[in-house]
Amino acid sequence: MEYENSTALKGKLLIAMPGMTDPNFHRSVICISEHNTDGAVGIVINNIHPVLSAKMIFKELDVDYVAGADNHQVYIGGPVHINEIFILHGPPFKSVQTLMINAELAMSNSIDIIKDIALEKGPESYIISLGCAGWGPGQLEKELLANYWLTSPYSKDILFDISVEERWEESIRKIGVDPLLLSNTAGHA
Repeated sequence: MEYENSTALKGKLLIAMPGMTDPNFHRSVICISEHNTDGAVGIVINNIHPVLSAKMIFKELDVDYVAGADNHQVYIGGPVHINEIFILHGPPFKSVQTLMINAELAMSNSIDIIKDIALEKGPESYIISLGCAGWGPGQLEKELLANYWLTSPYSKDILFDISVEERWEESIRKIGVDPLLLSNTAGHA
């Protein structure tokens, strides 16, 4: 089995199978921002950074901020480009440096969106992440064929409304599977 459409996963959620041994992705849910013949990029949406906060990022970048904007959590978006900030967000989509994922979701990493978020003039729904997940040409497809991941359609509530601690299980339930019934080992039928 091969994925004939190389953009088929853009905007989808990847859900790590229980047997995923890579500590960067154990029980992770990843929103795929781009998927083409060169590979794929996504943001882990359920891994909060244990130390960083939005306030620390605003101060590091010397960005003015209003009270309330500074207490937002920062996510560990993945093990690639760990010193870069990526914003996964809903509308408005006003930056030329915004990568549209679908009609409701985009990824940006410009200073302008960070300034807007800091002043609470940016998107209502967003995730601030350090780093991203990345796959080379054909790598993600091979991982899917090896049963490392489940896929799910985009879900605004999974990304922005459901608590971070519940996103993995809720993502699985949303595709009609009971997480307790998943095996810790990969296999092929």
